[in-house]
Amino acid sequence: MVSHKSNHQRLLSYTKILASHVNQARYGQALALFNHMRASPSLSLDPFVFPLALKSCSALHLPRHGSAIHAHATKAGLHSNPFVACALVDMHGKCVSVSSARQLFDEITHRNVVVWNAMISLYSRSNDIPSALQLFELMDVSPIPSSYNSIIASLSESEEGVSRALAFCRRMQVSGVKPNLVTVLALLPACVGMAALNLVKEIHGFSVRNHIDPNPHLSSGLVEAYGRCGFLSNARRVFDEIPERDVVTWSAMVSAYGLNGEAETALSVFQQMESTKIRPDRVSFLGVLKACSHAGLPDKALSYFKQMQEDYGLEAGSDHYSCLIDVLSRAGRLHEAYGIIRGMPMKASAKAWGALLGACRNYGEVELAEIAGRVLFEIEPDNAGNFVLLSSIYASAGRFEEAERVRREMIDRGVKRMPGSSWVISQAS
Repeated sequence: MVSHKSNHQRLLSYTKILASHVNQARYGQALALFNHMRASPSLSLDPFVFPLALKSCSALHLPRHGSAIHAHATKAGLHSNPFVACALVDMHGKCVSVSSARQLFDEITHRNVVVWNAMISLYSRSNDIPSALQLFELMDVSPIPSSYNSIIASLSESEEGVSRALAFCRRMQVSGVKPNLVTVLALLPACVGMAALNLVKEIHGFSVRNHIDPNPHLSSGLVEAYGRCGFLSNARRVFDEIPERDVVTWSAMVSAYGLNGEAETALSVFQQMESTKIRPDRVSFLGVLKACSHAGLPDKALSYFKQMQEDYGLEAGSDHYSCLIDVLSRAGRLHEAYGIIRGMPMKASAKAWGALLGACRNYGEVELAEIAGRVLFEIEPDNAGNFVLLSSIYASAGRFEEAERVRREMIDRGVKRMPGSSWVISQAS
């Protein structure tokens, strides 16, 4: 007979392998191992095994497998264990529905803070902030930072919610719960999107006052946020104070300079990054290409585009091509830009075609404008600006019949002009 001790050792060994599969995102292998463990009559599964299997089901979106594991946990009498209950709530929310998760949550008699957080997080991720806040107020255990963070992150995703997110963060401090790195990282993206300098300064000061240790993600976020606000001196100060810079931090500094029209400095920072043996990634090159685009440096953009692929073996994405097309179009090299569009390994985005169409107006290129306009009508059928722009290009070239035809086509398609666009047409009439 196999001893109880050896069974326990087998269970520990299996659990370590199972955890390794999950941590390495090998979810299929994790479920296969769990099924093997479950089928073994000599193994009695403990509460630490089920969350790993349920997480794998959530990652692979396998509700039937999750329900089977739920049934097995119930049969084993472990479904009310806080660790298992938390994983069950999370799995139901991700694979079935949030309402299903809430029903399960309500059935749990002994809920610890982790179970409460799982349900609050599900509401927050589904943008049901009222329900998340309502549940937060009902907590019968003391909240911890993660109880606040999921709500703060969800509020921060919209401009309207940023002030509420900051207010909720202040409430967190007043309640005696110390904000952590996740709190600050949840607030920063909203400030980046809004380019709100005062908010960025507040969050920066907030992290210093709360002794939140500098982190590459936080430092890079601050560099990007200050850069988007046009406050390059602060962006550079944060950058210079980072003891060990990774590719994300360097890329953020390159992008900050490029975004603010300091292309030469952006390219200089990029060269410094290369000299420190930090290998640039696709984001680094995107920042460089944007810098070239803002400064009107088409030849340098072409050179960096080639370097990215040939020297570093990085595949150019749609955004890289769009930047290259933009800088060539701005420089009047329209047919060269069109040639790149035709040679792209993926379909050109509306951004790329839009750059070409806008430049066609500036350089009076009607034939390419027709091609770009027609493609944009299909990609963005509800964007009135494309119709207005092509009509204006025709009118500027004295081709008033074509201008009127495009105008009528827009009306026939039911595309409505945005306020402020009609002056372009009336001027051309």
